[in-house]
Amino acid sequence: MLMTPGPTAVPEPVREAMAAELINPDVDPRFQGIYGDVVTDLEAIYGIADADSHDVVVPGGEGILGLEAAVASLVEPGTEVLCLSNGLYGDGFADLVESYGGEPTLVTTGYDEPLPIQELEAALADGTFTVATMVHCETPTGTLNDLDPALDLFEEYEVLTVVDAVSSPGGVPVPTDRIDVCLGASQKCFSAPPGLTTAAISDRTWEAMEAREPTSLYTNFLPWRHTTDGFPYTHLTTNVVALREALALLREEGLQETYERHERVADYCRERAGEIGVPLYPDPQRSSPTVTALRLPGEAEHVQRRIRNEHDITLATGLGDLANDILRIGHMGHAARLDRVEETMDAFAAVTE
Repeated sequence: MLMTPGPTAVPEPVREAMAAELINPDVDPRFQGIYGDVVTDLEAIYGIADADSHDVVVPGGEGILGLEAAVASLVEPGTEVLCLSNGLYGDGFADLVESYGGEPTLVTTGYDEPLPIQELEAALADGTFTVATMVHCETPTGTLNDLDPALDLFEEYEVLTVVDAVSSPGGVPVPTDRIDVCLGASQKCFSAPPGLTTAAISDRTWEAMEAREPTSLYTNFLPWRHTTDGFPYTHLTTNVVALREALALLREEGLQETYERHERVADYCRERAGEIGVPLYPDPQRSSPTVTALRLPGEAEHVQRRIRNEHDITLATGLGDLANDILRIGHMGHAARLDRVEETMDAFAAVTE
């Protein structure tokens, strides 16, 4: 049983949709309708269905493509970018910025700390930034960041914001209407296979992209703005069909009901962890409804192997320096079901008793 925080388990209706006869996205007019359905459902999930301020695009490529494409589409040599971080992916934005010739200023803190807002305010007062990056859900540590204080400051200083929200849409609300580039991916809370990036992009961001010379086709959002007459390259047809079915399941359940299901399952998972005597890595108030990160210093990989070998349940460990100190349970999307989390925590209890 797959209980990782992405890729997540893909439900049967989605797998069945993938088995349908392949259509050619470049010449078959039905594909435009399929892609349009995906965009419409994503607009509702991002909370911008009634807004004219953003467009949703769905390029072919795993979620990291979205992070790089956002940087590649906005950053050129000399661009000053503020990278706000309290985690691995937040720090990683600075590397992407450097790779495109930008000048990152990394404002970071401990991975078990909230976003450093005071330091952010000081950096903004001292710098001249045009773009800022940050992460909503730092999946490696199970941390959900409150973005509003940072967004208040970025609005005050008129800085374009790029947010990695890959592990959030469909599992927890995201303030997309306040974000210029809000990034998601098919393999997280949507419970579709890996392979697609989703992005909600503001009008002023499109203007900024159009004002510079593109340096790439594949890592460039601009060609995806208008796709009525065709896509920049052959789209991943089966993945788009799968995502349409996955989003239809989410729509059928109802977005608020989906959020509440994630909250209930997360609460249960953490109650069981507390009974077993294993603490969370982040503060409970900052723990994401989509993933639980447990502190197991020096033991995470061993426990992960035993649960997989003895109970046929696949979990994830931490990443980077915390690889053997954190065990992660992904209760997002289709995996956010009480029976699945109960079985997982029973297995965890059995190997740690």
